[in-house]
Amino acid sequence: MKTRHFIALVSIMMAFFLTSCKYDYVVVPKAPPIDPEVPVKFAAEIVPIFTGTNNCIACHKTGGTAPDLTAANAYNSIVPALVNTTDAESSIIYQFAHPSSATHAWKKYSAADAELILVWIKQGAKNN
Repeated sequence: MKTRHFIALVSIMMAFFLTSCKYDYVVVPKAPPIDPEVPVKFAAEIVPIFTGTNNCIACHKTGGTAPDLTAANAYNSIVPALVNTTDAESSIIYQFAHPSSATHAWKKYSAADAELILVWIKQGAKNN
């Protein structure tokens, strides 16, 4: 009888121990600050966001889902249709795949990529 009580007590203690240490928070890394005085280059810094790690062009390519984000067509597909230079934060190209967006279900920008796109838009969204 004592053995059953001991096993039951140990089992209950293990159940409490295993379920008591749970953390439901995620530490989101902050994007490094971008100097707004240094021009952001579309071809060298923005296009790689679409063609690199995010691999946006898996869907957004010629003959695929609009906008066409391939290197040759990205600028003409984005500007002016998806960019608002007077209110950069409201630009569709910035908001749609933003890390906090619930709209785009597939790939999302990293916080650093989103910040770079925002700075590029604020600088006039130039094709440089």
